[in-house]
Amino acid sequence: MTLKNTVGQHRIRRFGWLAALGTCIVLYALLHVKVNAVHAEVVRAEREIVRLEQQNMLLETEFLTRSSQVQLAAWNRVDFGFEAPRAEQFLESPMELASFGSPRGVDAPQPIRLAGMTSGEDVPEFPQLTSPLTGRPVDESVLGGDAPHDRQLAVSLATGPLRVPIAGPAAAVAGAELVLTGAAQR
Repeated sequence: MTLKNTVGQHRIRRFGWLAALGTCIVLYALLHVKVNAVHAEVVRAEREIVRLEQQNMLLETEFLTRSSQVQLAAWNRVDFGFEAPRAEQFLESPMELASFGSPRGVDAPQPIRLAGMTSGEDVPEFPQLTSPLTGRPVDESVLGGDAPHDRQLAVSLATGPLRVPIAGPAAAVAGAELVLTGAAQR
């Protein structure tokens, strides 16, 4: 064997391996394209299945609704005797609706009435404040804040017989003593 023969065989072998590798790559590419095509068909088939299931559910719902309508119509004819409203049964105004009302019964409660004013005119004067304890009118100077510092308007905390006025610490103690002594005298 000569050197040329061995070099030629190595070249042939190398081209053979490259041809085999190229054939494998081409076959892999064809297989990959085929797998992607089958996958796309599977995805399309799944989408079609979902669409058909939704359509089937819609048709089942419509069938059940229509069968319920038939059942309701049968009940209506046999048990209830309802019929569709005619054109002359529709009312044209609220007054016409009110004409169908019946008078209140003897034992019916009084209706709830709400009052309101729409303008500042015809507003009655605010009634004069009277003391719940004495029954006399409250002095305007006390309400206006013109009172001296030792006399202030007292506000009660409790609604019971023992009331503590809120006017300041000294007035609160004096007011509490006054109320307590007044309660003790009763």
